[in-house]
Amino acid sequence: MGNTSRCRKTRRPKKSEKKKKGRLDYMNVIDLFSGAGGLSYGFESAGFNVLLGIDNDSKALETFELNHNGAKSICGDITQISYKKDIKPLIGNKEIDVIIGGPPCQGMSLSGPRKFDDPRNKLYLSYIRLVEEIRPKAFVIENVPGLVGLFGGQIKDSIIEKFTDMGYDIKYQILCAADYGVPQNRKRVVFVGMKKGTYTYPKPFEKKVTCSMALDDLPPLVDTLGEDDVPYATAPHNDYQKLMRAKSKSVRNHIAAEHSEKVKKIISLVPDGGNYKDLPEEFRTSRNFHVAWTRFASNKPAPTIDTGHRHHFHYKYNRVPTVRECARLQSFPDDFIFLGNKTQQFRQVGNAVPPLLAQAIAETLKKELED
Repeated sequence: MGNTSRCRKTRRPKKSEKKKKGRLDYMNVIDLFSGAGGLSYGFESAGFNVLLGIDNDSKALETFELNHNGAKSICGDITQISYKKDIKPLIGNKEIDVIIGGPPCQGMSLSGPRKFDDPRNKLYLSYIRLVEEIRPKAFVIENVPGLVGLFGGQIKDSIIEKFTDMGYDIKYQILCAADYGVPQNRKRVVFVGMKKGTYTYPKPFEKKVTCSMALDDLPPLVDTLGEDDVPYATAPHNDYQKLMRAKSKSVRNHIAAEHSEKVKKIISLVPDGGNYKDLPEEFRTSRNFHVAWTRFASNKPAPTIDTGHRHHFHYKYNRVPTVRECARLQSFPDDFIFLGNKTQQFRQVGNAVPPLLAQAIAETLKKELED
């Protein structure tokens, strides 16, 4: 069974709610580099009101608007976006209480070459600039753990110095999504800054959600590629599945990839939790890198879900996971629908912050801001 004490019903704040007795029933958030909106969805589930998402991926922003309770979006180059010129005309006089976001990490990731002058490594400066323009009560930055030591810690030190100079109390900590109800061993560094008070990071949950606990109620797609809107295969088996299905009557974004017979044969030779090392010699070097031909372990959380999904396979079936299966492993509920073609959908899922991790961060931040 899943972590029953932590599988919480999500709640979306009503626009009519008011501030009372010094407590904030909702606080306004904008999401920079929002993508499809995993981080902001977690904040919304914790009771925040998401006003706006900013990104340069138009299809991801279509997904963002579809799933975020009336939020608006700006598609463009964030280095050219300002509060007065672009943001205020969309949100009016609403106060922005919290800014959240994850500057693109491709230039910082351990999975590729890293160069200090990579333009993607400088986008965090636009985040800092907008915080300086808006001066919210708090901010949250999410990124890959490699940022902490990248270029001798220059980027990390720059973030701390600039926000400290603005008067924010800033902390950072590396969190693993699997510690917060997400069926995935995804590690991320999370910076939190507050104008008043000091942030306390959420305590890890006691139990983990495994791949089979996350996925075994979905249609298997063994003899069919599936369709976009299909019934569930079974009733939910555990609290995690109940949470994912709470607002959904059917399964969307669940279409299998069409593999060649040779690929299916190779996958079939990899055991539950195995990889290329388990293959016969003739197939072992067909994909020559450490994650090649890796099958999810049914009794463990998944490895990090990325934007490609071509090297990890279902723990039971001889195929790569579908968009919906990847979304489940990211903790997106089944009523969160991804738009675009499959490549765009996989990218939206893989680039996102797991909503349950975001919710845990948001709930502790909300308590700090209300005190």
